Amino acid sequence: MAYSPSDVIKAKKKSKVALPMGMENGAPIENDLKSIQYFKKRGISYITLTHAKDNKICDSSYDTTHTWHGLSPFGFKVLDEMKKTGIMIDISHVSDSTFYQTLRYVDIPVIASHSSCRKFTPGFERNMSDDMISKMKTNGGVIMVNFGSSFLDSKIDPYNDSLRVVLHKRMTEKGIVENTDEGSAFKKIFQEQNPKLYADVEKVADHIDHIVSIAGVDHVGFGSDYDGVGDSLPTGLKDVSDYPNLLYVLLQRGYTEDEIEKFCSGNLLRVWNEVLSKAEK
Repeated sequence: MAYSPSDVIKAKKKSKVALPMGMENGAPIENDLKSIQYFKKRGISYITLTHAKDNKICDSSYDTTHTWHGLSPFGFKVLDEMKKTGIMIDISHVSDSTFYQTLRYVDIPVIASHSSCRKFTPGFERNMSDDMISKMKTNGGVIMVNFGSSFLDSKIDPYNDSLRVVLHKRMTEKGIVENTDEGSAFKKIFQEQNPKLYADVEKVADHIDHIVSIAGVDHVGFGSDYDGVGDSLPTGLKDVSDYPNLLYVLLQRGYTEDEIEKFCSGNLLRVWNEVLSKAEK
């Protein structure tokens, strides 16, 4: 069953939870454009063009192969078919070249379903540069902030990596084998004495502020990535029950309830409606 924004709104009014589906990685399309309609009929509302590796559609931000130097010839056909079918194009995970080629090619808004700002993580291609954020505004799309600590603050990974190095060095010196009861006990004590570093809810708000400063309040959403970033979620945003913490911080920073509603759902629903309106009936 294909869902629409109106289905989500109707469910909300009935105090029900609506869960429209997306597909993270277009690889299952393989080389068959008919697969896109197949997935649409089964409820897929957006497709992330790729994931951690280049695929038949385009290059990934995590892959250094640069198979297509952006979109493949087939990838352009996929974009055309997604527009015809009314499936949102998700450019999280894609390489910079793929991003720019996609936005130059399409005439519908796109989403970055779980990407943050590169300003706070220089060199991290999974996040979006200021120029990309500006291009998303022109496109009419939405940047949905990823809550993973490594997406929020470039200091996080180097610090936590240093802890792992020290832990393994001490275990080696003491002849303690990992994945044993002794190893688990030693690791637990070490972690209690040397806690991991996490970003916090204020840092998430910083990313939202930065996007707003470039693109405005109509182009921001919450991307969370709760199912994808493991034990790296920020203090104050460990699961969906913590969302009020973020809303409180945004209110404290001067955002109105109407603006925050846009971040929560309004901006994404706008894009979704526009994509559906341009689909072939």
